Amino acid sequence: MNEHDPTNHEPANNEPDTESELRDRVESALRAVRDPDADLDVFEAGLVESIAVDGGSVTVRAAVTEFDDANATQVVGAMAQAVRDVPAVESAHVEPVSPSSGGGATGVDAFDTVIAVASAKGGVGKSTVSTGLACALAGEHSAGLFDADIHGPNVPSLLDVEGPVHSDDEGHPLPVSVAGPDASLDVMSVGLMESGAPLAWRGAMAHDALTELFADTAWSADDTLVLDLPPGTGDVVLTTLQEISVDGVVVVTTPFESSLDDTARSIELFRDNEVPVLGAVVNMREFACPSCGDTHRLFPGETASERLDATVLAELPFSPQFQETPAPGDAAPAFETLAESVSEAAATAWDVDAPDGALDIRGDPPERRKERVAERFTALASGETFALVSDRDPTPVRRFLGGLTDRDPAEIDGFNVERRTPNDWLLTATKP
Repeated sequence: MNEHDPTNHEPANNEPDTESELRDRVESALRAVRDPDADLDVFEAGLVESIAVDGGSVTVRAAVTEFDDANATQVVGAMAQAVRDVPAVESAHVEPVSPSSGGGATGVDAFDTVIAVASAKGGVGKSTVSTGLACALAGEHSAGLFDADIHGPNVPSLLDVEGPVHSDDEGHPLPVSVAGPDASLDVMSVGLMESGAPLAWRGAMAHDALTELFADTAWSADDTLVLDLPPGTGDVVLTTLQEISVDGVVVVTTPFESSLDDTARSIELFRDNEVPVLGAVVNMREFACPSCGDTHRLFPGETASERLDATVLAELPFSPQFQETPAPGDAAPAFETLAESVSEAAATAWDVDAPDGALDIRGDPPERRKERVAERFTALASGETFALVSDRDPTPVRRFLGGLTDRDPAEIDGFNVERRTPNDWLLTATKP
């Protein structure tokens, strides 16, 4: 008996053993079906709302109600036939439905965590890091990727996806769903709506377009959003920081001296705007010669850890592997490691992590601050460490400590001030 005969229930060697395997084969078959308007496969076009497998019975919910009757019938028929042709499928049903937002909230507020990826300069690999990070996060989280680089939206080309962007019944734009082997990623970008046309938008136009997408996009994902910011510190970046609750920012730089200098200034800008800096990704740090195998640094000079007041989360080589198209849940190992580091940093981004016994003067009036600092510092024995947590830059405290000990402030050894969060500083010093 022919193995494709639906009455044959004997498992063939090429038939799936589990419902999960059958679902994978159904998805693979559906990718051969095209959206007649956009010339994309039905997943890229966002037409597949869900796939349910029950034994050998498969039900596909397809968002085709916005098509005219002829095209809707054509797509539904092609999807049903593709599913029926999959070995071990005994029955196939394609149910036309309206596009939905998955029942989640609209806008960036739909997400529990928002991670921005920024760079002081263009051409340092910011969008490559954004897409790799988002695809890695999608393997463990319900994730989305928002391409806010309005003048150079590269995310669609990096993920090899195209528009158009559809809308739900309320008119909210729906992100394009990018499917990987075991995960999916919601993607929104102006580039999905503009078909690659150059965007010569002035500040007000860019502001209005982003504000609308930030507020109205109907995401199906709701855990973590990666936000790919434009390079630099222009209007779009500042608008984003002011209008969106960003849980942390990852800065991308090369080891080139001017890039590090500009990145250092950008880090302070983010902190001044009360955005925690999770850390830096150093891209194109070195290059491995494919002929001899020797590794060469591409940029001489200071390292990022020496130049930047931020944790170095990853140092990526100049490598062809990062030029390959990533897939949700199947990113390069370096991005998987980066995703773990970013998730851990975001979870503790607002923690000061002060030493035990540190003096916390946050919220105290000025005179009370001086009294408490004097009491604690004078009570210490010579050589003991003084630690102070403050909600303003405590660098001037060095002069005050010198006065308490009748010493030149420069003689206060071990004096160090670190900005731990946008609103918190940690001072440490050794009592003479």
